[in-house]
Amino acid sequence: MKTVKISPSILSSDFANLGNEVKKMELCQADMLHLDVMDGAFVPNITFGPPIIKAIRKCTDLEFDVHLMINNPLQYIEDFAKAGADIITFHTEAGSPIEETIECIRLNGCKPALCVKPKTDITQVFPFIDKISMVLIMTVEPGFGGQSFMPKMLDKIKALDAECKRRNLFIDIQVDGGINEETITLAAGAGANVFVAGSAIFGAKNPKTVIENMRNLAITASIQL
Repeated sequence: MKTVKISPSILSSDFANLGNEVKKMELCQADMLHLDVMDGAFVPNITFGPPIIKAIRKCTDLEFDVHLMINNPLQYIEDFAKAGADIITFHTEAGSPIEETIECIRLNGCKPALCVKPKTDITQVFPFIDKISMVLIMTVEPGFGGQSFMPKMLDKIKALDAECKRRNLFIDIQVDGGINEETITLAAGAGANVFVAGSAIFGAKNPKTVIENMRNLAITASIQL
């Protein structure tokens, strides 16, 4: 069974107190931090770039899971790697040559990952899953926090999990969007093992308890696969 990982999304954190929010997630025993980079073009919103990532890199040793929701990610890989990214995820729909972008991420010392939007066929990542460490399946339309989980995405998770098992590949399957203590069981039962959660964690009175509960729920659902 693959390791279950909880990745709080700082998009839902208090940006006026970002350094302390990052430290708090480490104390709450998160496995990594999810950093959503949006350019206002690939998705409607604008968030932050390498300077913010570099600033909070000093605050924690947690793995930085950087999700690039930007056009032409290839030209920015070096900047995000230097800023402190550990995993760099880019979209199949983002306009960069996929194999070249994957190789660029590796050459810059980071783990490459691919992402697909809800309307994109999951088979688009199949030719590359032996070259990457993770696939992110969006369970909402990217660009906004606080959306509801899309149950139809469970079929994508199952299809990817089946293809990985068929090829004896052990990459992480991540889900992002509407993940909470209810939906995490569905996603884990379909084959996901890395879970991005924003408001469910940062909006909780006791985020450590939420992270622990989510992890236990996902482990239980995974055992039943």
